[in-house]
Amino acid sequence: MFDLDLDSAASWIKKRGYRSVAVQLPEGLKMDALGISDFLSRSGEVAVTVLGDPCYGACDLFSDYRRHADALVHFGHSPIDSQESDEDIFFVEVRAEPEDIEKHVAVASRDLPHRIGLLATVQYVGLIPKVKKALETNGKKVFIGTGDSRIFHPGQVLGCNFSAAESVNGEVDAFLYLGEGDFHPLAAAFGTEKDIAVLNPLTGEIRCVKDARDRMLRKRFAAIESAKGAESFLVIVCTKAGQDRSAQADALIGEIRVRGKKAYKLLMNEVGPDALLPYDVDAYISTACPRIAMDDSARYPKPMLTVTEAEIVLGLRDWEKYEFDSITPVR
Repeated sequence: MFDLDLDSAASWIKKRGYRSVAVQLPEGLKMDALGISDFLSRSGEVAVTVLGDPCYGACDLFSDYRRHADALVHFGHSPIDSQESDEDIFFVEVRAEPEDIEKHVAVASRDLPHRIGLLATVQYVGLIPKVKKALETNGKKVFIGTGDSRIFHPGQVLGCNFSAAESVNGEVDAFLYLGEGDFHPLAAAFGTEKDIAVLNPLTGEIRCVKDARDRMLRKRFAAIESAKGAESFLVIVCTKAGQDRSAQADALIGEIRVRGKKAYKLLMNEVGPDALLPYDVDAYISTACPRIAMDDSARYPKPMLTVTEAEIVLGLRDWEKYEFDSITPVR
């Protein structure tokens, strides 16, 4: 189903003469971990260490790999920001190339407006040229945006960054997203306020995220309202290099305290409900991945807010100007 491109990884290891490598995989690929280890070990007579901790994206890159190996092979994601500058990290993006994509696009195009923006996760970003051609064959005008420095490919969207969609938002009537799940297209739906049609390239399933967007908005409104009476806040900063927003955390802490409320700064790598139980506050603010609040809020005993939602609670932003919390390049 997915091409792990092990030959490229093995060739890179051999060419650079590494004697040991660490392998990092997202949860969905860990079932392949032992096979990958066997392949790389046989190909280059190299010692392989599989990293077992959860991995949610390139923002979760294991930067301390040199304590355990000469190099890091990271599967499933593309680089963000300055990661390309580390010559001892190799990214294997893991692509899928379903055979029936043109047929699926022809069906999807029946309900799409004339001007379409194309978006995809890294697993399907290689399909964008083929899908563009298929849409144009069906009479559509297609736009593919270029994102900021956290976005490696044209048209690529992350769960925390939809800048590729923003760059063509004024030129399109709607977007077609190639991928699975709701988190990535929801980010674009909130950020662009355009309809997002989701096409699963593997199954051909076509759906709209409008209902999911509306449900999410209702949940986020409830979280914001329940936090408005809070007198104490736990402001969470993540140590993952791609999620560290210490500056935003410090700014929020200042805004909280100037209003006569209590604010505490908590530094942690893995944010979860059990880890927060010892801290007796009225609400949490996560400056880490927006997914923690957007997808997992029901798991927490207190309201869990994103950065932009905290701004609404503090009166720095109106509800009518609600924005999806995105992680953008540090300038």
